[in-house]
Amino acid sequence: MSNEFKFLSMTVTNFAMVCGGILILSGIASYLISDTGSFTALIPSFFGIPLLILGFLSNKNKANKHHYMHAAMVFALVSVLGGMRIFSIWSDASNLTLLSHGILIIVGTIFMVAGILSFRHTRKSREALGE
Repeated sequence: MSNEFKFLSMTVTNFAMVCGGILILSGIASYLISDTGSFTALIPSFFGIPLLILGFLSNKNKANKHHYMHAAMVFALVSVLGGMRIFSIWSDASNLTLLSHGILIIVGTIFMVAGILSFRHTRKSREALGE
């Protein structure tokens, strides 16, 4: 039996790919739904692509997994902070903009919680082994 941390029945590396995929699809959907065709509607995809790639790299290169996951946490944090920008333009924002920023905040926050729990689990596992 593996002692690897799971979040929502997935490894954190796989969860990074799922979160990245959600953000990519969200950005593409926003772009296609948007009546203006604004390139900024794709912004969630710009945060999702690195998460997807970093999750993939973490699965392929286990020796550097912790580096990739720390970088993924940075992208998740930046997506939350970018999504919070909505509070400065709340009154002028369309429903699609509100939804897009909300998805950035929610997905980024959930991924950060998963990452923090995973880091804690790893640290406690190392301490239990006396490393």
